[in-house]
Amino acid sequence: MDKIATISFDADGTLWDFEGVMHHALECALEELRRLVPAAPDSLLVETLIAIRNQVAEEHKNRGLTHEAIRLEAFKQTLQFINNPDDDLAVHLNTLYLKHRFEDILLFDDVLPTLNALQGGYTMGLLSNGNTYPERCGLGGYFQFVVFAQDHGIQKPDPRLFEIAIDRARCTKRQLLHVGDSFQNDIIGAKQAGIRSVWLNRQGRDNETEQQPDFEISSLRELTKILENLM
Repeated sequence: MDKIATISFDADGTLWDFEGVMHHALECALEELRRLVPAAPDSLLVETLIAIRNQVAEEHKNRGLTHEAIRLEAFKQTLQFINNPDDDLAVHLNTLYLKHRFEDILLFDDVLPTLNALQGGYTMGLLSNGNTYPERCGLGGYFQFVVFAQDHGIQKPDPRLFEIAIDRARCTKRQLLHVGDSFQNDIIGAKQAGIRSVWLNRQGRDNETEQQPDFEISSLRELTKILENLM
């Protein structure tokens, strides 16, 4: 069995709490909207913004829009929804949202110790369906490659995205280990691509599939032990 030379990490939910920072950023945008549009109905909630965004994403899923473009269109439709269409305000809200979405990310406490321990010994990269570049969240310099689904028109678990990571890392399938929190996107996707995987199961969720990860951990700190055993 080939020695692991490259580690690809999922981002949202693996390195930071995406749901938490997304809700926080939307709350900041909603507060700004209410400040600038006092007549905005009280029924307009963060959950409303999420629902509108998801609807926009579904409507435009085959158009190759970036996450930023989808979010901007969602703010435009939100303002139309409250009978206050204003594209300039939508741009302002989107800019504010993105500022908090990226600048207020809090890494899980096991991320930096693990990356520091692995740095220099492995080629490391991000393989994500999201859009957070490492430099935006204090992780500049750790990763030698970044693969975002939105740049290729496909998403995990599509095995082609893992093959792009292999090409970027200049390694073989058996030299790559993928780490992620989504069983469907990360573990099944890696299996379909013929790549070994580590399921980061922080919450101790049940595996409700017939598939098995190569490894399962509850903290990234356990990753170094796995790698030692694979040497």
